[in-house]
Amino acid sequence: MKVFCLGAAGRISREAVLDLVQHGSFDTITIGDYNYEEACKVAQWLNDSRVNVVKIDVNQVEEAAALMRGYDVVMDGTQITLNGKSTECIAKAGCHGVNLNGFGEENQWDDLFRQAGKTCVPGFGMTPGTTQMMAMHLANQLDTVEEVYVSHGSFRPIAFSKSITETTTYEYDPALPSRVVFEDGKFLQVPPFARPRKVLLPEPYGETVQYIIPHSETVTLAKALKDKGVRLIEVRGTWPMQNMNLVRGLYDYGILKNPMVKVGETEVGLMTLIGDYLVDSEQGKHTDLYGYALHIEVIGTKNGQRKQGILYHTHPASDGSVPGWEGLRAYTRNVAIPLAIAAEQLAKGAVKQTGILIPEEAFQPQVIFDELAKREIYMHESWTEL
Repeated sequence: MKVFCLGAAGRISREAVLDLVQHGSFDTITIGDYNYEEACKVAQWLNDSRVNVVKIDVNQVEEAAALMRGYDVVMDGTQITLNGKSTECIAKAGCHGVNLNGFGEENQWDDLFRQAGKTCVPGFGMTPGTTQMMAMHLANQLDTVEEVYVSHGSFRPIAFSKSITETTTYEYDPALPSRVVFEDGKFLQVPPFARPRKVLLPEPYGETVQYIIPHSETVTLAKALKDKGVRLIEVRGTWPMQNMNLVRGLYDYGILKNPMVKVGETEVGLMTLIGDYLVDSEQGKHTDLYGYALHIEVIGTKNGQRKQGILYHTHPASDGSVPGWEGLRAYTRNVAIPLAIAAEQLAKGAVKQTGILIPEEAFQPQVIFDELAKREIYMHESWTEL
């Protein structure tokens, strides 16, 4: 089997390639990135004969598709703003595909994947991706589902890479139409910092205040749980407190609207300037606590009894006690490992449907959980009668 790892010179996607090297069944693992020099450094770090490197530019669609053609699956680690273009390349190459973000730009290429008999699953990392598996695991044990609360704590620096800075700007854009909740059969748009809710995450994270975020779980779970009568779906997230304080200040002062400012003779978005500063600053590259924490709550009924299920996950500590999980890698490996697992599942033919699929349609939760457990990422489940 052959896998094309698009954008894998990045800090997150290189960890997905490492997982394929350590756990995958691929004979050929190709890193394709516009930053050829950095991609070569990643290949050197991996030190595996199955790994090779090519330079690729997804903006040159036909040339990029030609480079991907013949691979079983493309594992797409490019940033949010490129996902529409990168998915076009994958579709035209006639490969299976999976990416981390799943913000909807991929859907326009559904027909091409169907015509090729291939599958694309947008949005399969920790969130979105693993979160949908957790919600479905709980929902599958109920006769009806009333409420779903998807929450995560993403403990990483605000700007350890430009793509991460871009994610911040995107998710907290005040006008973003995809920041929605599902309530009584309708998707309702909400502003940044809407509907604060206290969520207790496992140690060392503790209690956090989380706000609605524009992740795809709201839409995909509404589709997947329609027959169970789901009434409310809310998806929240948080970053380290200092990150949240900064973003809140930028929002309160209107800076997240990204107004144009003049620098010399050039006009540029103010958030672009701030992002560039953060990427180059020590404060932007470091935080006190690293890692990831998913927390899913589902309320519904079983045999007429109202019940609440809670599922959360844990992973090796970032304190250096477990080799390979030190510092920032406790965050990046959490995001990357589910992506690698999904790529392997697609390449092996475990997903029978074709076209653009939501995670709930593509994968079985227990299969994903079993694979995560092999990497010391564990699920913890509890139920309460209400």
